[in-house]
Amino acid sequence: MVQMPRSRSTTDSEGELGVGEVFANGLCMKTTEVEAKLDEGNIEEAESSLREGLSLNFEEARALLGRLEYQRGNVEGALRVFDGIDLQAAIQRLQPSLSERLHVPRKGRSRTESPNTVSQHAASLVLEAIYLKAKSLQKLGRLTEAAHECKSVLDAVERIFHHGISIVQVDSKLQETVSQAVELLPELWKQAGCYHEAMSAYRRALLSQWNLENDCCARIQKGFAVFLLYSGVEAAPPSLAVQMDGSYVPRNNLEEAVLLLMILLKKFYLGKTKWDPSVMEHLTFALSLCSQTSVLAKQLEEIMPGVFHRVDRWITLALCYSGSGQNSTSLNLLRKALHKQERPDHLMALLLAAKICSEDSVLAAEGVGYAQRAISNAQGSDHHLKGVGLQMLGLCLAKQSKASLSDSEREWLESEALKKLNEAVPFESDNFDLIFELGVQYAKHRNLNVALHYANRFIEATGGSILKGWRLLAIILSSQQRFSEAEAVTDAALYETAKWEQGPLLRLKAKLKISESLPMDAIETFRYLLALAQAQRKSFGSCPSVHQVDDDRVNEFEVWYGLATLYSSLSHWRDAEICMGKARDLKPYSVESLHTEGVKLEAHGQIQEALAAYFNALLLDPGYVPCKILIGALLLKMGSKSFPVVRSLLSDALRIEPTNRMAWYYLGMVHRNDGRIADATDCFQAASILEESEPIESFSSIL
Repeated sequence: MVQMPRSRSTTDSEGELGVGEVFANGLCMKTTEVEAKLDEGNIEEAESSLREGLSLNFEEARALLGRLEYQRGNVEGALRVFDGIDLQAAIQRLQPSLSERLHVPRKGRSRTESPNTVSQHAASLVLEAIYLKAKSLQKLGRLTEAAHECKSVLDAVERIFHHGISIVQVDSKLQETVSQAVELLPELWKQAGCYHEAMSAYRRALLSQWNLENDCCARIQKGFAVFLLYSGVEAAPPSLAVQMDGSYVPRNNLEEAVLLLMILLKKFYLGKTKWDPSVMEHLTFALSLCSQTSVLAKQLEEIMPGVFHRVDRWITLALCYSGSGQNSTSLNLLRKALHKQERPDHLMALLLAAKICSEDSVLAAEGVGYAQRAISNAQGSDHHLKGVGLQMLGLCLAKQSKASLSDSEREWLESEALKKLNEAVPFESDNFDLIFELGVQYAKHRNLNVALHYANRFIEATGGSILKGWRLLAIILSSQQRFSEAEAVTDAALYETAKWEQGPLLRLKAKLKISESLPMDAIETFRYLLALAQAQRKSFGSCPSVHQVDDDRVNEFEVWYGLATLYSSLSHWRDAEICMGKARDLKPYSVESLHTEGVKLEAHGQIQEALAAYFNALLLDPGYVPCKILIGALLLKMGSKSFPVVRSLLSDALRIEPTNRMAWYYLGMVHRNDGRIADATDCFQAASILEESEPIESFSSIL
């Protein structure tokens, strides 16, 4: 039996290998004599000493000698020793006898050392020599040669163990060498720049039977996942030979990496491997790339308590749920994390909570508090986040103004919102979202020149790559009655935008045609938009989901509704009804369809039926402004007894949309009929000013 050198003493003060012994075939000898001859450069004499002292053949002695040189740190010397023998020939000589003995029946095998065991030890020594040769070449920078040598180890093992190592009992040293070679090979290919070979090596490591320990297998799986995520090399699917019927086959790098990382997490849950926090970090990155943060949340929830601090888990889960659109769940988790007994001053949690609240007028006041706390805590190394806090504060104040019942309070909140957004600019001068928000807020205040400046700045900063910048610019130009320029901007944006993302721009172009009194051109644009929307819907299947119907890019309902509105304005009632029927097929109950039906009934003189349709629309959406205005207009014609109701409806409409010119106009009519001429004049003047700067779409529709 051959055993590797085993030192029985520590190294001396000069760092050289001390007195040690090596065992083989039941014999033992000290390495002092061998080392002395190696120091003199007498490799043949050192090899002869090992052969005579331990009864070894040429290959075994050379392999043992090379290992001794490698242990001493003499990499070049070890390589010279390994180059002096034909290791592949030795493997071929071992292969037949070892393969035959591996299939000898267990019956009658003695308890003492069998020929099989002897052959395995010999194979282990020679295979380790090839592995150490690969390591030596790696240290010398000869990476491709090292990879080929390492690959030859695995090729030899597969020839010897036809059905895999896992089904036979192998020597522990042989198993260690195989495991090390399996783990080293893909790393060598990566270092050599041969990335497709590295991909094949990883798959070979994971799909073949190497009998790897759980920790070793986990390291390989993690390394492969990291390579798939960050290498930039697109992997082909695994070969058909290793695919099982009914098994899941990843379609791309991202899916394969996610699969590997989730397998690693499962191993941790089962107690097979130690916890590695970087696995969760890589999985977070991978699932965020494919917008599957809800899946990430599920994985986080399955991790046993104690791995993460509960507050860290809550905040991470809040991020996941926020990314998947579950803002209510996210905010509840953040409220727990920001409790006074937990981490009330956690800056990132405060900013995320403020952001969520800024999207809902009911929660906006709560968001103001979070944003103010974030600004107060943005100190020291986090000072740069003060700008983000000011931005969130401005957004929350702007949203809070929507829920204000007082005109003076609403004006103050809007003014403060704009002020805070401007205060954020010095901290966040390169923040594209902040530039865009300022453009929208100034446009809402009808400060169109400043809004135009920010819209152009946003497009320049983003290189025109973000669709909403073009939309904002076109709507601002339409608000300035510069329709031809707005159309030119829209056409330029269409040229720069992928076909599947052109929906909002085509809808904008159709509305521009209507504003230019070109209804037939508008109808043609709507038809093209409809064909695009239907084609995109079919790509998701014949039955669109609710998400697809509500998606801004594929909203077929809005196209039919736009056509119905256009035909109604042209008094083409039959065409309008057909279009509205198509819209109702997509959304059986909608305020838009009831609004259009009410307009048609009113045009045919069916006032009571029209009022019923408008009221039904308000039952579906109490904040739907067009129906409030139309009800007010109809009730205005019914006499002075309805004036208080009309005034209340129109005032509520203006609370929701302060820049709605029709609401101001009809409110002026109420004041005039009620004898309040001064108030009526103010309302008519406001309506006239707003008409001159009315955009073809609401500025809020871009957000």
